[in-house]
Amino acid sequence: METVYRILLDVISAGPMPRHVAFIMDGNRRYAKLRKRSVREGHKEGFQALKRVLEICFRLGVKCVSVYAFSIENFKRSPDEVNALMDLAREKIKELCSHGELLSKYGVRLNVVGNRDLLPVDLQQIILEAEEKTRGHDKAIFNLCMSYTSRDEITTAINNVVQKYHAGEIGLEDITEQEIASHLETHAKGSPRLDVMIRTSGVKRLSDYMLWQASTQHTRIYFTKGFWPDFGLWDLLPIIFDYQKSVWRGS
Repeated sequence: METVYRILLDVISAGPMPRHVAFIMDGNRRYAKLRKRSVREGHKEGFQALKRVLEICFRLGVKCVSVYAFSIENFKRSPDEVNALMDLAREKIKELCSHGELLSKYGVRLNVVGNRDLLPVDLQQIILEAEEKTRGHDKAIFNLCMSYTSRDEITTAINNVVQKYHAGEIGLEDITEQEIASHLETHAKGSPRLDVMIRTSGVKRLSDYMLWQASTQHTRIYFTKGFWPDFGLWDLLPIIFDYQKSVWRGS
């Protein structure tokens, strides 16, 4: 089975591949509820799906994967769920960055994107250490968007541009779309243009995720029906095929 799997991925990767794929990992709680499991278990299953999807993407040659792990709005959830998610982040960020694990295997640099000042102090330190461990990796990028909203990212970018103006580093005529875009955290950390965005669970909205990046004519947006913990190769393949057809057709 592994041989068939490898050959299939090799065949697919021979065609044009999106450089940057973003996921809105939706449906962990509903997945758990349907199976009469705890929300914590649903989020753990979601992490296993994340590892599975990252492996597929990096084997296919995708250069950048971004995932919406935790919105600033999620802090409004129950303290028990928020604490469980923070505990999961502590454990899994360390796991992802351990020697021989997925990011090491594929030479992937970790970027944690978002307002990390809102996160627990010890988790901020874990993030710093994890990013430092993968700083030398140059094959691909993994953006873990945590304590993130697009509005916050755009506001921060504009604030940084205004500060440059007041410092005399740029003039009013330099405050352009390109200048603001260059200060978006994903752009500043080396992410290429967003080619594909995928949201699971059948919900058709972007929920304040990468709104600037997804607004161009180049980004293709897909909504799938299944919950995130069930997402895998057979869900991703039709999206990759559709992307490849659009490239071949020039659409």
